Amino acid sequence: MILFVMSGLTIKAPAKINLHLRVKGLRPDGYHELESIFLALDYGDILTFSIAGEDGDLDILTGWKTGRAQENLPQEKNLIYRAVSLFRARTGFKKGLRVAVEKHIPLGGGLGGGSSDAASALLAMNAVSGANLSHSALTEMALKLGSDVPFFLSGGAAWVSGRGEKITPLTVSGLLHDTSSGGLAVVLVNSGTPSGTAEAFALLDRRRAHIVPAAESPSMEKVTGALGGDPRNWPFTNDFLPVFLEDEGVNGTYSRILSQLRETGADFSGLSGAGSTCFGIFADRELAKEAILCLSKQWSFAQLTFPLARESKQ
Repeated sequence: MILFVMSGLTIKAPAKINLHLRVKGLRPDGYHELESIFLALDYGDILTFSIAGEDGDLDILTGWKTGRAQENLPQEKNLIYRAVSLFRARTGFKKGLRVAVEKHIPLGGGLGGGSSDAASALLAMNAVSGANLSHSALTEMALKLGSDVPFFLSGGAAWVSGRGEKITPLTVSGLLHDTSSGGLAVVLVNSGTPSGTAEAFALLDRRRAHIVPAAESPSMEKVTGALGGDPRNWPFTNDFLPVFLEDEGVNGTYSRILSQLRETGADFSGLSGAGSTCFGIFADRELAKEAILCLSKQWSFAQLTFPLARESKQ
């Protein structure tokens, strides 16, 4: 959502979870082939863009609302900086900018925080500049910034494949957030230890080098068709999870979190992305609220939120 206010333009960058994630073989371009169900959440970072300074200036101010404060990333690694620079190169928009970032999404949590910030920056720049670039033009830039970035230009729920560039929107009424009734609740839990995506893929590749290849994955229609059913019967998996569980050692962080989610009433639980955030899907919102009270006493990050999936008519 983009909101114009007196002090500038404010946009919310939603987090996502991977309800399902299969990691397939390496592509010729060096990326892994993926199959996943992405679900955007009503929880995320908040970015405010203001015209300020001399032409070409870009000042990014970051405030951390969850976990320990992190040092600002170097410009070449800051996805907001890269998104603004890419947009300027494409459009010639040069006015100075100040971007205030209110960070809520845990760093290295598998919730797509950096990718969502980048996509939101592209959308905000399109509005601030008045360039009105097409969705396809923004998607082209988004893919240059990262595999997950294109999804966040639209959000909702989607089947995502390829390296992340193939996005098929999904409409599942049972997931929708309705403040009066219906819809599912999502509980996010993070231990406070970030997970490195590159390291996670390397670990998965090393493990797979010594085991028999997995059977062919089911079709998109078969996997996504389960979304309309009871979450207790969802067949979704995350290929990283068994590798992490095997590699956890004595701490067993993921095992403990997933067990506690189930014990507090989650109808489905899983790992998002390459870690480190686990999630629970609750059909009963009161149970979800009770789960937060319990889990927040044990873990550095526990958050109640809801899906942002949309009906196709919207």
